[in-house]
Amino acid sequence: MRNSRYPKRDPIKDYFPLPNETFCLNLSYGEIAVYSYLLYRENRKTFQCYQSYKSIGKALNMSRNTVSKYVQLLVDKELIATEPTCIHTSEGKKLNGNLLCTILPIEQAKKYFYDRQLENIDRAIAEDKQRQLLERLNLKPNEQAV
Repeated sequence: MRNSRYPKRDPIKDYFPLPNETFCLNLSYGEIAVYSYLLYRENRKTFQCYQSYKSIGKALNMSRNTVSKYVQLLVDKELIATEPTCIHTSEGKKLNGNLLCTILPIEQAKKYFYDRQLENIDRAIAEDKQRQLLERLNLKPNEQAV
């Protein structure tokens, strides 16, 4: 057997899947980084992971507030769902736990993205029709017809 410069890697153990659609959803580099990290840390059977903003930030070299912002953007774009958790100490105190993130099916995020694009097109068409109507009436956009 020949010596190889590269060690043999198991695609199941050594890699995690990142959907191709991730790069078609107009995500920022920060959103892609946080989403990728959550996919890396998820339980493949439950599609969930328990991560704190601090641990995500440490792994990605981001501040806690920046991670929080990107997580909220991912929730808004329907890529993940989050839920706060709590823990109870031995003294009976209730403390905040880590964030429970559930990775949602990528199809749901694609549908949301395309629906938003269609809404933007509809809005642009309506604005264009209004502009054309104002031009026909020889009005400027700020003037009112009397």
